[in-house]
Amino acid sequence: MTSIQLQPVSNEPLLFIKKQQMLVLADVHIGIERELREQGLHIPSKTQQLIDHITNVCQTYHPQKVVICGDIKHTIPHFTYQEERDVQCFFQALLSYAQVHVIPGNHDGNLKSLLPSEIQIHSSKGWVVDEIGFAHGHRWPSEEVMNSSFVVVSHTHPTVMLRDRLGHQSYEPCWLRGFLKKEILQRRYASSKGPEIVVMPAFNPLCGGIAVNTDGLVGPIGKYLDISDVRVFLLDGTFLGRVNDLTDNQRV
Repeated sequence: MTSIQLQPVSNEPLLFIKKQQMLVLADVHIGIERELREQGLHIPSKTQQLIDHITNVCQTYHPQKVVICGDIKHTIPHFTYQEERDVQCFFQALLSYAQVHVIPGNHDGNLKSLLPSEIQIHSSKGWVVDEIGFAHGHRWPSEEVMNSSFVVVSHTHPTVMLRDRLGHQSYEPCWLRGFLKKEILQRRYASSKGPEIVVMPAFNPLCGGIAVNTDGLVGPIGKYLDISDVRVFLLDGTFLGRVNDLTDNQRV
């Protein structure tokens, strides 16, 4: 049995893996403000707030490595002037605390040209450290990743829809843990024993998300999780139950 423990940082969309002294985040979406402005929401750049957020956590946990599981920038496939400036500021700040590893996501076209040379960029099919595989989740990971004990993915921006006694709805970011459907695993990864899949919430709060208990999951990994056994956790660690149990009648 693996000795690895994946411990979300309390009340944060972040994962800290103590054995490797590794901090993990995903879905930063630097530059998303431009798209929101085009939709009529005039929001200034929030990159400095993202920098302050992650560096404050680094000062507390002192990671040796920071891993970003994709979607660092927002614009596809190129980048805006704001993204070029803000992405460089974000990574220069991180590099003052730890080594930085990036697994590109579907929003990360032409990302390499923006990054400092010290950043280690891995294949979009994922990267493995000890018994943990990391991928964004917009494409099928490599066989090596799926032979890990755990696979950490993002891409879905999972939230859960909750309804209070007056009928008001709220959407809370959440963590998901589960396994791929056996028939899919056997068909695509014959040598894999079936890693536990951990789906991360988005780091950037402007991203919004998909309510897993009303709208399901997206991406090749998300669509083929065994939804009957996917467990849902709030950022504070509260276990809400399994997705199938959390219908749109869920009350808080």
